[in-house]
Amino acid sequence: MNRTIAIAVLCATTLAAHADDARQIVSEAQHRTQVSSQHYQGLLEVIDAKGKTTEKKWIYDRLGSHGNSKVVLRFTTPAEVKGVALLIQNHPDRSSDQWMWTPAINRDRRIAMQDRRTRFFGTDFSFEDLEERDVEQYDYASKGEETVDGEACWKIESKPRATKTSQYTSSMLWIRKSNYAYAKIENYTDTKLIRSILYSDVQQVQGIWTPRLLEVHDLERNSHTHLKLESLEYDLPLKEADFTLQALRVE
Repeated sequence: MNRTIAIAVLCATTLAAHADDARQIVSEAQHRTQVSSQHYQGLLEVIDAKGKTTEKKWIYDRLGSHGNSKVVLRFTTPAEVKGVALLIQNHPDRSSDQWMWTPAINRDRRIAMQDRRTRFFGTDFSFEDLEERDVEQYDYASKGEETVDGEACWKIESKPRATKTSQYTSSMLWIRKSNYAYAKIENYTDTKLIRSILYSDVQQVQGIWTPRLLEVHDLERNSHTHLKLESLEYDLPLKEADFTLQALRVE
């Protein structure tokens, strides 16, 4: 084997090893948050580009975990959005199915794939951002290490696989080395940064290290949404019947 070929083989082997390491880190982060269910009350502070602030609240329930789960998210305040609800069915091998119920017009609608990039009822979360990021739906590459808010983190690039339809062509993940909790995610379309999410106030809840504050920044609108997780619990005895389109219509 000549020197050029040897170097090429070594580089390919090194890249493959780094990709495996990156996948193992993300897989471990997912494994450490594996639960049968999740419930929290969300307090949202939405700040527009002019600094105007509005508050919203929702209740979030999830049955199952990571790639094969169901979620119901329902606004409780203010009055103009009260009762608006979203049903998400996450799948291990493709993008989620989503339906939204709007009581003011007494109708539900399926959220089309091309609409997943739009904002969810005045927040800075897009519909896609409310899906789960299952480890098997992405390819990974290690990008070294960086510090976020004083925490040493692994920096990992993820790209959606062909079966995962996404508005983002890539995402950069920062995962805390101390407890495998996410510190930050940046979502890109080509090379343009579209949306970032900062995870902070990390607390141990029922043995799971959980960020209790999410700060979402929509770079295109220059707006922010702060989501605080209150009354957070895991492994509650939730019912399958509460995660259906029929249940979505009940306030």
